[in-house]
Amino acid sequence: MSKDEIGNYVIPSSMGYTKVTREALIPSAREVKATESDCVAIFSGGLDSTTLVYQLLNDGLTPHLISFNYGQRHFRELTFAGATAHKLGLRWDLVDLTGITHLISNSALTSDYKEAEGNDIIDVPEGHYAEDNMKKTVVPNRNMIMLSIAAGVAVNNSYQFIATGVHAGDHFVYPDCRPGFIRLTNLAIVKGNEGFGPIEEQQEYVESQQFIHAPFLHKSKADIAYEALKLGVPLEDTWSCYKGGEKHCGKCGTCVERLEAIDEAQQKYNGDKVDTTRYSDAAPQRFSTGFASRTSRDHFC
Repeated sequence: MSKDEIGNYVIPSSMGYTKVTREALIPSAREVKATESDCVAIFSGGLDSTTLVYQLLNDGLTPHLISFNYGQRHFRELTFAGATAHKLGLRWDLVDLTGITHLISNSALTSDYKEAEGNDIIDVPEGHYAEDNMKKTVVPNRNMIMLSIAAGVAVNNSYQFIATGVHAGDHFVYPDCRPGFIRLTNLAIVKGNEGFGPIEEQQEYVESQQFIHAPFLHKSKADIAYEALKLGVPLEDTWSCYKGGEKHCGKCGTCVERLEAIDEAQQKYNGDKVDTTRYSDAAPQRFSTGFASRTSRDHFC
């Protein structure tokens, strides 16, 4: 086991992707009992889900954080997830789904597995999320898989709800981030667990219960970034880049969306908070509002 440049633990794997374990990421983390949590949050370590966690805490809730290692190219997000969970003293579990990576490898995020088998990998596209080539980053049924597992955890522990950070900016590319999907998945989970855990058996209650909490479903990435600034979320403690390098690349869809969102949010916030996230090539001139003046140019290296 070795550490990366920011002190996070990583475990190299011979299967073409990096396997990370909860124990390796937060070996000294305080164990939080299940009874101390009252909801479960799907937590990638990215800007959206980290803001979601801070929002839940601000609302007086104590989320049980669930992250997933599905063999993603950007496994670095998991080190950020573990570090944030440790920092906030929240219960955190890392679910190992690498056993199915080869079954969902037809995506730029999981195709590293193909390289291990001698096949061509799918490159992470660059540009804006609204561009059609971003469909290469779709991982088949990813949110359904994660929500299903989170539902099992929630019902098992009688948690109030499942929280997810899906947002309106994802609707164009990802079908499993759209309102219709969330509504029908919510109904399926409630019907499939009727009478167990926190889910009532009464028909009228089952059909109306909002068991999936998705507060950003109709909000933009900039709205989330603004919420992050208001809540004091340390932006540098979040990971967005899909390329999975040592720093954010500044070019892929998630990096471009992140930079634009933070820029817009900082204009609205009009505060003195600075994003100290490190980018390898962020091209700050793409912004018309002086983003680079609020973000140390030393971070664009």
